[in-house]
Amino acid sequence: MNAAAESIRIALLGNPNCGKTALFNQLTGSRQKVANYAGVTVERKSGRFTAPSGRHFDVLDLPGAYSLDALSPDEAVTRDVCRGMHPDEPRPDALVCVVDATNLRLHLRFVLEVRALGLPMVVAVNMADTAHRRGIRIDLHALSGALGVPVVETIGIRRGGARQLVEVLDRGDIPTPPAVDIPDDLSLHQQVRELIARAVDMPSPTAHVDEALDRVLLHPVAGLLVLVAAMFLIFQAVFAWAAPLQDALAGGVGAAGEWLAALLPEGHLQSLVTDGIFAGVGTVVEFLPQILLLFLFILALEESGYLPRAAFLLDRPMFKAGLSGRSFIPLLSSFACAIPGIMATRSIQDPRDRLATIMVAPLMTCSARLPVYTLLIGAFVPRQEVGGLFNLQGLVLFGLYLAGIASALLVAWIMKRWRRGGEHSLLLELPSYRVPHPRDILIGLWERCWIFLRRVGTIILSLTIVMWALLNFPAPPPGASEPTIEYSLAGQLGQLLEYVFAPIGFNWQISIALVPGMAAREVAVSALATVYALSAPDEEAAAQALQPLIASEWPLATALSLLVWFIYAPQCLSTLAVVRRETGSWRTVAVMAVYLFALAYLASFLTFQITRWITG
Repeated sequence: MNAAAESIRIALLGNPNCGKTALFNQLTGSRQKVANYAGVTVERKSGRFTAPSGRHFDVLDLPGAYSLDALSPDEAVTRDVCRGMHPDEPRPDALVCVVDATNLRLHLRFVLEVRALGLPMVVAVNMADTAHRRGIRIDLHALSGALGVPVVETIGIRRGGARQLVEVLDRGDIPTPPAVDIPDDLSLHQQVRELIARAVDMPSPTAHVDEALDRVLLHPVAGLLVLVAAMFLIFQAVFAWAAPLQDALAGGVGAAGEWLAALLPEGHLQSLVTDGIFAGVGTVVEFLPQILLLFLFILALEESGYLPRAAFLLDRPMFKAGLSGRSFIPLLSSFACAIPGIMATRSIQDPRDRLATIMVAPLMTCSARLPVYTLLIGAFVPRQEVGGLFNLQGLVLFGLYLAGIASALLVAWIMKRWRRGGEHSLLLELPSYRVPHPRDILIGLWERCWIFLRRVGTIILSLTIVMWALLNFPAPPPGASEPTIEYSLAGQLGQLLEYVFAPIGFNWQISIALVPGMAAREVAVSALATVYALSAPDEEAAAQALQPLIASEWPLATALSLLVWFIYAPQCLSTLAVVRRETGSWRTVAVMAVYLFALAYLASFLTFQITRWITG
């Protein structure tokens, strides 16, 4: 390492589930940023910290990898950065290879591969506290001597848990092992056995607590019941727990809009601010508590080590449907957003399974649908308890999620009939259970909150302003008696689209909102708010909140039809763009868009017609 360098570049790398990201958060705190590598959808996470001596370190958190013999885009990025072959990332000055202290038999194999690169290197034996509780004793001095590189203990989830690592990096005299050819698999396994025998005393291969939990959570019956109960709890909580925060946020947004409107003179500017920005963007912002609550549960499940077990548990039923257990984590990620879910399919090695997972990922109910679902459920489903325990609105939301899941399994089953592939065994590392650390959860929530607010401040705000302009111009002719919106470009477009969507119960206001909603699903809510604010017959009606307004104007059949439309319709151009980048095929994008729109129209048509027949 160059001690005189103004900023020293280090890269964290290691197997998935080694606690590398927790250690990265420990080192960098809030001084980090997330982006994608150019040309691929692999996440690039970087940060900075300053050591006690005043040295500055740039830290790169590389994607998890099991081997430098890359089998996925994630592993290819890690390999290329470490070898100095990545076009956009200079070779790091030093590597920190993070290993799980409770699973050294697997992780040391990767350490030996990385050591062969011949770069300055430190091995961080992470989760040392868990290893101590399980009676695992690691002779760090002996392990360091055998590897020829410094070996330190770290605890990524504990304050000060990276102190030894920072001290070693701060000294600036990290030895460089000789660069050699990476040994073959047999030699690597033999060296790992020798290292374990020399430096590790492990009383039992697994923790007693892990074994006890796995007897329940991996049971084919009890495990499935626990998983269903956990999912049910999540969707109940999204409505029941977030309601007070949502009401408070809605009140704050409304008060801010009224205050700003009072400062502005009447005219186009006041209309833009009140009827456009606050009616549109403000309506979407109100749903932030529910979105963050959903992410909270997903992050907690991920940090606890439960997700790989759920994937293992669901492997058999998912295989019958045409997927595999490895599809579970990408599909669960799609509940937050289909884009990272589709990106996560890179861990699926079988091309047929990967394509099937990509094609059904948009059917998982992403967080962008929550504003639409919440708006319609709140307007048409009463807030009441069922059986003295469950929230009726939460039950309806759970039903929408189940409808998406069932549809995804059905589509995957049909794809399996058309494109048969070989049977593949599922090999997964089951990490030790751990209590999620609040700091890592909060950092994850902050990242998602910032992404959402950035979308609100860019895509949604821009489209809301465009929608307001289309709804206001051209101006009505002299002597016109109808609202301005009737003569606008958007109004004329809505009248045309109404002919297409009338069979499924959509009026011209909904038809207009679906167009900008193609950019992002939640934009449909802001577009509806803007349309109704501008088409109101008087100021009192314009000031009315969107939810009671549609409750009074729409029939139940229309509301249910729109709910069903958003289960299936690919109202997200970003998702289609990611599918193109991941598959390299416009044909796949076209097939996805056509089948999803066809499903949406058919399901909405049946829902509208049947509901209208039942309700008379």
